[in-house]
Amino acid sequence: EHELVDLITTDDKKEEVNAYKKEAASKSDLERTELNKEKTGCFTGAYAINPVNNKLVPIWISDYVLASYGTGAIMAVPAHDERDYAFAKKFGIDIIQVLEGGDITKEAYTQDGTHINSGFLDGLNKEDAINTMINWLEENKVGTKKVNYKLREWIFARQRYWGEPIPIVHTEEGSFALSEKELPLVLPELEDYSKAPGTNAPLDKATNWVNTEINGIKGKRETSTMPGSAASSWYFMRYIDPNNDKEFADQELLKHWLPVDLYLGGSEHAVGHLLYSRFWTKSRGNVVNPDDVVKQYGADALRLYEMFMGPLDASLPWSTSGLEGAKKFIDRVYRLLISEEYASKIVDTNDLELEKIYHKTVKKVTEDYEKMAFNTAISQMMIFINEAYKAKTLPREYALGFIKMLSPICPHVCEEMWNLYGNNDTIAYEPWPTYDEAKTIDLEIEMAVQVNGKLRATLKIEKDADQEVVKAKALELPNVIANTQGKQIRKIIVVPNRIVNIVVA
Repeated sequence: EHELVDLITTDDKKEEVNAYKKEAASKSDLERTELNKEKTGCFTGAYAINPVNNKLVPIWISDYVLASYGTGAIMAVPAHDERDYAFAKKFGIDIIQVLEGGDITKEAYTQDGTHINSGFLDGLNKEDAINTMINWLEENKVGTKKVNYKLREWIFARQRYWGEPIPIVHTEEGSFALSEKELPLVLPELEDYSKAPGTNAPLDKATNWVNTEINGIKGKRETSTMPGSAASSWYFMRYIDPNNDKEFADQELLKHWLPVDLYLGGSEHAVGHLLYSRFWTKSRGNVVNPDDVVKQYGADALRLYEMFMGPLDASLPWSTSGLEGAKKFIDRVYRLLISEEYASKIVDTNDLELEKIYHKTVKKVTEDYEKMAFNTAISQMMIFINEAYKAKTLPREYALGFIKMLSPICPHVCEEMWNLYGNNDTIAYEPWPTYDEAKTIDLEIEMAVQVNGKLRATLKIEKDADQEVVKAKALELPNVIANTQGKQIRKIIVVPNRIVNIVVA
């Protein structure tokens, strides 16, 4: 199907290529891929030039390469792809091993491995080699990175007889759907179910059925039928109530029995049916309209709430109750950083009161963003804002750094705050805040103090304090004195920065 095939095919190959194109056109995508065991193809007579090494690469066409996949043209790697290996074996094409491992005289080696026979990619594994090659292609302006998505648009119409007829009538005044009383629409019987020359579908031949009226207007029925996946999207529900002649199935029975606990099918069914059946039975009206949420709470509050609900990969129930809290947090940030009420709090000096919590926040948010743990990043930012409200002053440097950290979650309000701080350019290209690791370390810690293994008190002391100092401070605690008075202290065990255990008799 590729538009370049006719342009590149050499004159001596045109007849052979055209014959092959005609043969391939009669096959479905399934027949061309999953069911295609015997590889077929045709050489176009043309060659492509490999932009990396300037070698000539023969261009073949084959029905197992679909036009809808990527650009519709692929670079075959016969030594490391089973389908390409089978194709190369059949047509005597060179099989060059570029990954170490396996025996390519017997089969394709499809695992990872170290690159060989690959120039500057030698020694790299698959992922590193792919990234290196993409960078090379982009730097030399001969290629760009693209992402291919396996899920494609579902073309609903089929130009064939079998399948549910589409209950639409086309008129000069527009297209209209049949009323419910005119359903179900039944397919007419035909003497010949093949397409007639010059027609789009077999149903075009059923003129008595095609020509009709709707709302008193003459029109023609839609002659395409629904795809097989349409029927498989709902037929299973009839099993719940197969003898019902009044409705498709009783609603109460459907609620009781569905969804089923286990549904098995082949790969085509698992991908197609299980996806389309959800479209058919669940999609309409079961979503929260983000426009309504944005109108009431703002886009930033919606973004913040969705990121704060929990881990990104977890399934979580939707609730509007948390949106109010998200909106209040944004209001709280804006009030602290922008309002006249706290204007005197923002200063150009730094009394170091917030130094540790700020550096800890920058570190935590940076690391959490990297691993997409947005909920815990937001939690840390909330802790910082709480501490900032308690502090006497808030250094302007910290205020601007905080706006940068919140910006990926709440871009709209952060751009506004950034601008109100006298910045004319967007925050998007500003350097990310940095932190000093030394300033994130807690200098004072809390240690548990036990007497004969039972917790009696806690001791706040400088981190990594001398053990003799720790022992002396622990013995001065009132509750420790009460539990050791009149007893002989046999020994004091110190687990650094964690526990003091006083053994008495």
